[in-house]
Amino acid sequence: MGSHHFHLDQGDHSITVNVGPGRNGEIELLVNGKVVACQKQHDPGTSLLTGELPEEPARPFRVRIRQPHLVPSKPRCTLELDGTERPMPDRPEL
Repeated sequence: MGSHHFHLDQGDHSITVNVGPGRNGEIELLVNGKVVACQKQHDPGTSLLTGELPEEPARPFRVRIRQPHLVPSKPRCTLELDGTERPMPDRPEL
């Protein structure tokens, strides 16, 4: 399984999640192009990373990355912000 890149624009900010290949791949959470959280490896199941949008006051959010358990398929990523969940689209690597 290759790398995956998820992205959403939220107001004036960009939120990106990079999921490295395989189970040993690192997960990075970026806000406006800067890494704000990372997880060194991921297993099948759900990984959760948190960050905040740099506003006054700061707006905390989290992203949930769901890795397939049995069937080899691509992960799914969801943004949770202000009590609302939004799927983050997988974008091809540029």
